[in-house]
Amino acid sequence: MLDKIQEDVKLASRHIEVLRTVAQQQPIGIIKLSELLSVPQHRIRYSLRVLEGSGYIRASSAGAMVTPKAKEMFRHLNDDIDDIIRIVTMMKQP
Repeated sequence: MLDKIQEDVKLASRHIEVLRTVAQQQPIGIIKLSELLSVPQHRIRYSLRVLEGSGYIRASSAGAMVTPKAKEMFRHLNDDIDDIIRIVTMMKQP
């Protein structure tokens, strides 16, 4: 039952890592992201598609760039992760 949640967390972690790198290196393309993160290009492409679909990045002729929505997400990221940790911690048996 928790396998799916674990997979989702790993995928979200990759998306956030890609988004952070785009924010630091923008504009940046798939090949450069793949090299910097040591992640296969097809996985980078998928993460970029998800991030663009969610409004966190936009494509440009020079490569991916973050949007104001991404900057706002980064401001709340630690608090959001802390909330998730609290929920998961409550699930543990004493």
